[in-house]
Amino acid sequence: MTCFRSRAVNFMIRHSHLFRGQLKKEVFDMNTSIAMFRERCEKGASRYAKMPPGVTTAATTIGQMAAEWLIPEQAPEDQAIFYVHGGGYVSGSVNDHRAIIAKFAKNTGVKCLLYEYRLAPEHPYPAALDDSVEAYRWILSLGFDPASVVVAGESAGGGLALALLLALQHNNIPLPAAAVALSPWTDLTCSGDSYRTKNHRSPAPTDSWHVFGKHYRADHPADHPFISPLFGDLKGLPPLLINAGVDDELFDDGRLFAQKAEEQGVKVVFRAGHRQIHCYPLLAPMFPEASEAMNEIVTFIKARLEANPQ
Repeated sequence: MTCFRSRAVNFMIRHSHLFRGQLKKEVFDMNTSIAMFRERCEKGASRYAKMPPGVTTAATTIGQMAAEWLIPEQAPEDQAIFYVHGGGYVSGSVNDHRAIIAKFAKNTGVKCLLYEYRLAPEHPYPAALDDSVEAYRWILSLGFDPASVVVAGESAGGGLALALLLALQHNNIPLPAAAVALSPWTDLTCSGDSYRTKNHRSPAPTDSWHVFGKHYRADHPADHPFISPLFGDLKGLPPLLINAGVDDELFDDGRLFAQKAEEQGVKVVFRAGHRQIHCYPLLAPMFPEASEAMNEIVTFIKARLEANPQ
């Protein structure tokens, strides 16, 4: 049974179109302005841009990529969370994710690296994955032991984080200690039942995932494992925590990936958020269910890093 505050917040987000004066959710197509979508994401993030106390930022660059460290007080020098932002592969930046990722830094006590991979449609696959591999190599070049790094991401960033693990494995690059994926987009064929059954309860514009997927994959097959990690060989991946809101279109993406990973011998914790929307742990501390989910994520990250002391 979800609490009243949870139901109220979920309702408001699901029906955000009403607050924009629209009776129905938007329907996206290939003519939808991605520039306008990015602007809306940045504007929306500005409402929640307050940084938690005790977290400082340090801008840096990785090749041609803008990046930023989010550093909590007394953070260990030899541990890091490598964070892959979401945004459907077409949006997302350091600016619009800073306050969100600062929660990870604050709650875990571990510094987080946030970086800006190239976005579609200007830069379709494999740009985002190549940039992520480059950024991961960069953090290792600083002296971080892979066993002291946890990869995390949400939405498309969650899917990209899982695709990154497959790419690292393919290229014989040491894997991180663990990975956390919130509502990960693991299937760009959009074949899961939840794309059809959950759309009416999801805040995402109708057909947005199909549009974003076409922009990102361009002429590549949607079921390529580096695009849709659900179709990859998952044997040998590090421990995973996957969280997915039951009322989200991407619910089956997370559920089926976790199921396949477990079948292939990967240690997996899968958490289904009852009556919860897309990436709901990031709404902590707005309601108890989000806080509980965030606390589980924090506990998982700490446990994996403590299991690999340097």
